[in-house]
Amino acid sequence: MAKSATKPRLERRGVVKALVANRGDLLVVSGLGSTTYDLAAAGDDPRNFYLWGAMGSAVLIGLGLALAQPKRRVLVVTGDGEMLMGLGGLATIGVQRPGNLAIAVIDNERYAETGLQRTHTAHGFDLCGVASAAGFPTVLSVDDTSALEAAIPLLRRAAGPVFAAIKVAPDRLPFVLPSRDGVELKNRFRAAVLHQ
Repeated sequence: MAKSATKPRLERRGVVKALVANRGDLLVVSGLGSTTYDLAAAGDDPRNFYLWGAMGSAVLIGLGLALAQPKRRVLVVTGDGEMLMGLGGLATIGVQRPGNLAIAVIDNERYAETGLQRTHTAHGFDLCGVASAAGFPTVLSVDDTSALEAAIPLLRRAAGPVFAAIKVAPDRLPFVLPSRDGVELKNRFRAAVLHQ
């Protein structure tokens, strides 16, 4: 496995904002930490399901939601650290093959919540290779603006499951905190899902 490139990376907040722009009825699950802050910074929405814990579970929560709501597109926005903890979820998704599920891994090659220690992706671990081996029909490696622009329509509409590893700069950004009340988040998300 080759070491990751040292060229400039995308800015994470801009990436997440682009992923949810003009979202229609898209349901979004965000992983622990920075991706939750990034999603809230892009605009709080009742169709956002923010995870405040349960590291490694974002893709499996997205899978359950996609199976329960087969007529709705589900996007999971999570980080490389959480994805590394939940790799087994990719195998389960590869077996279930929900056509309405997309996963965007915001890969800064760091554990941002604990001090920016390097993750395995900083040492060449290939998340796209794992997703391909798990049977995802569409796997995207995104490291510049043109690749991001090409990836967004596929994340939104391609037959799933779709997987994208999006390389971003390891910046420390100010926190944008949505509600931390799990019951409130669950209830408003459930209402948003049931009333559309």
